[in-house]
Amino acid sequence: MAQGLRPERRVALVAGATGLIGRALLARLLVDPLYERIEVLARRPLPADVARHDRLTVHVGDMSSLAGATADVTDVFVALGTTIKVAGSQAAFKSIDHDLVVAIARAAREAGATRIGVVSALGADPESSVFYNRVKGEMEADVAALGYTSVTFAQPSLLLGDRAALGQPERPIEKLAIRLGTPLMRLVPRSVRPIRADDVAASLIVAMASGRPGIHRLASGEMQARAA
Repeated sequence: MAQGLRPERRVALVAGATGLIGRALLARLLVDPLYERIEVLARRPLPADVARHDRLTVHVGDMSSLAGATADVTDVFVALGTTIKVAGSQAAFKSIDHDLVVAIARAAREAGATRIGVVSALGADPESSVFYNRVKGEMEADVAALGYTSVTFAQPSLLLGDRAALGQPERPIEKLAIRLGTPLMRLVPRSVRPIRADDVAASLIVAMASGRPGIHRLASGEMQARAA
């Protein structure tokens, strides 16, 4: 870089910052010199020690109505997700994991954002016979069609992290993976091995910072390798 020129400064939008990966994303973005401002869409307030950060603006409320709060955003990080059990029905699940994700992505793109990184899931496939995987695959297809210059989908396996500390219901399979511990998990193939939420966040930020044109997918095993 020529002397005297500043690196490009960017503005990030984070949707889902109260979840496992979203919280990890936000913590990393707040210390990343690439971003001069971080906008957060959240359904509930963030902890006071996080919310008062001078580069952070938090919009709290119904995220479907907040999707338009995207002015000046360049990079979008979406870490929204639930389960059918928590949502209460397949329709309610799809309204979050597909409809809301696409609505936020569309609003940010229309406001001028050029890069997007979305947390999807291992096995996402619009043709899948498994409802969960099919919804994730349909979401990926619809986000990819919005015209972003750079699109990255992170496809993690089971997540490792403390949901209870975030006020979220624990997921039995994730809880079992944590109990089994790291030594035993190393016997599981890297491609499907449970992965730390922070490793997913770190991989997504690196991919987004590159700004590589096109549509890209970060497989769970690839994100494990980055963290190893």
